[in-house]
Amino acid sequence: MATGSKRKTPPGILLLRRIRGRNWSPKTFRYAILLITFIAYACYHASRKPSSIVKSVLHPEPTTKPPPPPPPREHINTYPWPLGNVFVKEEDTDADHVNKGWEPFNGKGGTSRLGEIDVAFLACYSLGMYVAGHLGDTLDLRLFLTWGMIGSGFFVGLFGMGYFWDVHAFWFFLVMQMAAGLFQATGWPSVVAVVGNWFGKRKRGLIMGIWNAHTSVGNICGSLIAAGVLEYGWGWSFIAPGFVMSLGGVLVYLFLAAYPEDVGFPDINSNSGKFIKRKGNIEEDEEVAGESSGSEPGYENKTGVGLLQACMIPGVIPFALCLFFSKLVAYTFLYWLPFYLSQTPIGGEYMSVKTAGNLSTLFDVGGIVGGILAGYISDKFKARATTAATFMYAAIPAMLVYHFYGGVSQTVNILLMMVAGLFVNGPYALITTAVSADLGTHKSLQGDSRALATVTAIIDGTGSAGAALGPLLTGFLSTLGWQAVFYMLVVGALCAGLLLTRLVIAEIREKLGYVDEVLASEPLLDERR
Repeated sequence: MATGSKRKTPPGILLLRRIRGRNWSPKTFRYAILLITFIAYACYHASRKPSSIVKSVLHPEPTTKPPPPPPPREHINTYPWPLGNVFVKEEDTDADHVNKGWEPFNGKGGTSRLGEIDVAFLACYSLGMYVAGHLGDTLDLRLFLTWGMIGSGFFVGLFGMGYFWDVHAFWFFLVMQMAAGLFQATGWPSVVAVVGNWFGKRKRGLIMGIWNAHTSVGNICGSLIAAGVLEYGWGWSFIAPGFVMSLGGVLVYLFLAAYPEDVGFPDINSNSGKFIKRKGNIEEDEEVAGESSGSEPGYENKTGVGLLQACMIPGVIPFALCLFFSKLVAYTFLYWLPFYLSQTPIGGEYMSVKTAGNLSTLFDVGGIVGGILAGYISDKFKARATTAATFMYAAIPAMLVYHFYGGVSQTVNILLMMVAGLFVNGPYALITTAVSADLGTHKSLQGDSRALATVTAIIDGTGSAGAALGPLLTGFLSTLGWQAVFYMLVVGALCAGLLLTRLVIAEIREKLGYVDEVLASEPLLDERR
């Protein structure tokens, strides 16, 4: 948004202000911002899960679990939606689809096509991230996020409509995923920028580690929703999360105050992480520290930062490349774990598609713990790179043990899956939240420009390229056996850790009292006035 241009206060906040008779305190606004952005990005991730849940329905492997013959009855899709009875429970869903699947994914190259669908989504997501990051620093984040969520929900729902319209053209599903990927790119740079606008750097790792649980919560909710409605037809596994996503966009439009200035407070990042008391009907907060000379509420007083300038901040490129391999590992689990569980004997038995989808959520439960733990440790020791690298190295034995011993019993599988989720998602959560926010609000920016959304987009956009590559390679490598897939994940985790070696050494030297001419954590952007 251009300097000096006016933004509007969210209509929901205006209504609450009229009812209440006064504004909220800064602390209350912070809680509201954390809650709304948490819900918003949980919706983003929930809408990404259906494709992993329905993989075993679209491309079954009948040799692993021979089904009983289905009872004869008229197929539910005799008449296309909305003419037919669409929300009718299909009692023989598993039996019917295990035999037939869904063209064009049920052929010999079905897993490869499923991998191509995933990579189409993630490639568009990755490319869109760079554009979305720059737009997020120049447009109203509230409106940008709103339209991104509504558009994403629309195209996710359209993918599911292919079931009711009896669509079997591969290009239809490909285009829907590509469009959804572009709209999904609006999410992460926006929510990180909003949280960075309201929170200083003190305990940012812990706060954002807890807040970043939205990723795993979204995955869990998306898995449960998609698996819960799967018995009514796999199309509902996309339509239901898409509808929830659109509702989240309405919530953002009504209540998200993306900038403190929009509701009467100055820019927190120009005041050492503390709000400044303003005259008027705003409640005082214990973090208030003097009189304001800040900007008027609702006005934008920050200029955007270009991609090249943001890349010049030391730490951006190493962390971006680390995230490339970290997300390669994490998103392979995100998209293929339910399929892996349904096609692998656990305790000598194969589980149903729905059970596999529900069980896979425990990987994200471990991820929640990992994100919080990584944030706390990095805050306590002030060592973001060392924490991230340590977690990535620990993920290697965790994944290997899970692969070789996860089939012993369901209990062992659950425990090992949660441990793997802890180490895989920990550094992924840390880099995409606290690290991105630190680099995007660094003191070298001199308070007159911001790079929050831009830096976030560079780091997460590069990481999303890895997220696209992982599921694509898995689609091909799974035909050679799952052992090949896990070896790929081990190589990815090792590369992620090694890429942070220089930053780890710099952090250790700093702890030991050595001061380099230029610390790895200090950006080198020229000071601008």
